[in-house]
Amino acid sequence: MHRNLLYAAIALSILFAIALSLPAQSANQKTADQRKALYDAHKGDFDYLLGDWEFTGSSRQYPKFRGYWSAARLGEGAQLLDEYRIVGDDDETYYVTYTVRSYNASLDRWELVGIDIGSGLQNVGTGNRDGGEVHIEQKFGVGTPNASKWRIRYYNIRPDGFSWSADRSTDDGKTWTKDFQQLEVRRIGPARTIGPLAMPKKAPVGR
Repeated sequence: MHRNLLYAAIALSILFAIALSLPAQSANQKTADQRKALYDAHKGDFDYLLGDWEFTGSSRQYPKFRGYWSAARLGEGAQLLDEYRIVGDDDETYYVTYTVRSYNASLDRWELVGIDIGSGLQNVGTGNRDGGEVHIEQKFGVGTPNASKWRIRYYNIRPDGFSWSADRSTDDGKTWTKDFQQLEVRRIGPARTIGPLAMPKKAPVGR
């Protein structure tokens, strides 16, 4: 049941992100060849994140914490689901969030939506690859007293790990706290893909 609910949340997240991007896409029409070229160039931008990871971190709020991060490709193409989980000394869960990431070739950007318990589908963001780094700007805690905007940077990306840092704004981008949170991430499992949820049945012979 938990797995079915998670997949339903993923589907809703994707539909929500599509709805948000429709007005912008109508104003940024590209030809099919242009979209294909962009898609081919950027479909692997987040491939480095695929797999299972362990991280240690620090922030202005919490001097030291640790956790696990897992990311898998959703079917075929440029869409990923990841789970970010902060745990205690005995691996008890303190916090968990899911993120769906999908590349939008019409707008030449990655689009993200975070799924937290009770928060709906408000924590949206966009991202892009810049040379050897990936940059994201995303909202968190929308609709709560702790709403904030984060500028996230993935860097020092290598097969067995990467570094992560984020600036945070609590006034909708007017001012920023630089390096509000930082992570060091190391690989503990290989890349993987979430396959089709329902496999088509083979049609009977003669039909």
